[in-house]
Amino acid sequence: MRRALAAASDAAGQGEVPVGAVVMSAGDVVAVAANAPRATCDPTAHAEMLAIRAAAAALGRDRLDGCDLWVTLEPCAMCAGAIAHARIARLYYGAPDPKGGAVEHGPRFFGQPTCHHRPEVYAGIGERESAGLLRDFFALRR
Repeated sequence: MRRALAAASDAAGQGEVPVGAVVMSAGDVVAVAANAPRATCDPTAHAEMLAIRAAAAALGRDRLDGCDLWVTLEPCAMCAGAIAHARIARLYYGAPDPKGGAVEHGPRFFGQPTCHHRPEVYAGIGERESAGLLRDFFALRR
């Protein structure tokens, strides 16, 4: 989670919402990414999406069976869908997102009968640090 928090902090420094993500396979870091929708003019450039894309390219496969995804914020519906399609084994996330999250909030994506893959989910890992980055980022913009 430390690597994801560092990526989130880097995103904040670039004016992006501070969210970072790391994909690991067999204990090794495969990909690290931070939110970049503004920099890339791409609304799908969430940290999770970028990390999943980079991990799939690095591993040379579209399914990330056995991989773990560490992310600083509860994934949205788009990212939850990508996690399911990528067959991520375990999802670890920091801060909950009551407004935009889709794991324990909103649509609760992985609990839907149409969801074809459900990762193990571990919430609240690094929650205080993750929430603090977000709180500080938005406080500066208000």
